Amino acid sequence: MHYQEVNFDGLIGPSHNYAGLSLGNIASDKHKGEVAFPRLAALQGLEKMWRLVQLGQPQGVLPPAPRPDIATLRSLGFSGSIDHIVRQAYRTAPHLLAACYSASTMWSANAATITASRDSTDGRIHFTPANLTTSLHRSIEANYTAPMLQQIFNDQAYFCHHPPLPSQSNFADEGAANHTRLCPNHSHPGINLFVYGRDNSNLAPQVYPARQTREACEAIARQHQLPSGNRLLAQQNPEAIDQGVFHNDVICVGHRNFLMLHQQALVDQEQLLRALREQWRHLSPGTDQPLIITEFSDKILTVSEAVSSYLFNSQLISQGDQNMRLLAPTNCLQSSRVLAAIEWLIQGDNPVSDVEYVDLTQSMNNGGGPACLRLRVPMNDAELSALNPAVLLDFSLYSQLKIWIDKHYREELKPDDLTDPNLPFEIETALDDLTNIIDLPKLYPFQV
Repeated sequence: MHYQEVNFDGLIGPSHNYAGLSLGNIASDKHKGEVAFPRLAALQGLEKMWRLVQLGQPQGVLPPAPRPDIATLRSLGFSGSIDHIVRQAYRTAPHLLAACYSASTMWSANAATITASRDSTDGRIHFTPANLTTSLHRSIEANYTAPMLQQIFNDQAYFCHHPPLPSQSNFADEGAANHTRLCPNHSHPGINLFVYGRDNSNLAPQVYPARQTREACEAIARQHQLPSGNRLLAQQNPEAIDQGVFHNDVICVGHRNFLMLHQQALVDQEQLLRALREQWRHLSPGTDQPLIITEFSDKILTVSEAVSSYLFNSQLISQGDQNMRLLAPTNCLQSSRVLAAIEWLIQGDNPVSDVEYVDLTQSMNNGGGPACLRLRVPMNDAELSALNPAVLLDFSLYSQLKIWIDKHYREELKPDDLTDPNLPFEIETALDDLTNIIDLPKLYPFQV
């Protein structure tokens, strides 16, 4: 049966703004308080999705969460009409209002962790929504993400949905941004590489929080019925976290039989990569697809250059059975050192044969690049046919979404625009219209 990787990108929501809510995310902090451009942001994200379709990749759309999250504001003691709640929150606790307006569900790499049906013992695709407990604005996402994924992947014969892990620091989980599946091809069993930032040891970052725990990775592996031969755990280098590598996908990316990462990405990296190669040999005896690993040294690219450019947050796209294309953010064009590193990569002994740049400046200013925007789901033809087909991007949906964005999104959004009493109702109207486009009529239990 034919298997392929399907990307599901988060559609950037109408409340896209720069509130600087993400501790340890240098870009988010740098652009705090700036004017955001929601319409441009959504169109940039949509164009990236459409480019993947043009490259022959199946592409899905994940709708944004309803914002503001009035239920959370009420649980925090604000009451009265929507207008009164919004104004009171802005006056007394603007950071709480900003958190409840965040459009951060756009970064669907944090939506959940996925296990392919070829890897799970029951032969189904498994989903665990991330609890994202490290920050308030993201911790409220699971209440929306879990039912949203259940409505899109709604056939229990093919899909198994688990609840988020307990919202407790020992089980802090940031989703697929810390998970990479490596395999000879998508129809073959793979190795699930789980990367965590902290465990029970004293090895931890000193400046920024480690957002993923070892216990969360182990719990997800148990939930998803992953055999020991199909998983491997690794720890993030705490010094890299303190330089802004808040998720592993800021310094490492893998696709099929290729892994590229910085030499300072992981703790005991040389030993870990030996274990990965050994596991590959046991998993894939006789395969003609070797595991190829490319490490970037500081001489090629420093960690700070990787963070500022988001080179490792690029997407790797299959071009036939052997070659891959690097879909990189246009930020990489701003540095001659980064361009030289990309040329070094392309000229090296690995599957990457060319590079293409995508403009995601609005998302990048909040700390999310091409890989942040997508959730990868390896699927066979039957599984693909079993999900809601209305979320799969084709020219008709692409055209409808462009019209929808132009109709409903504001051109710009300033911090004090969050107090506008019309904004919650504008967003409700937009999302109500969206449910008709993507055929999810029960998605939004609106509270405004």
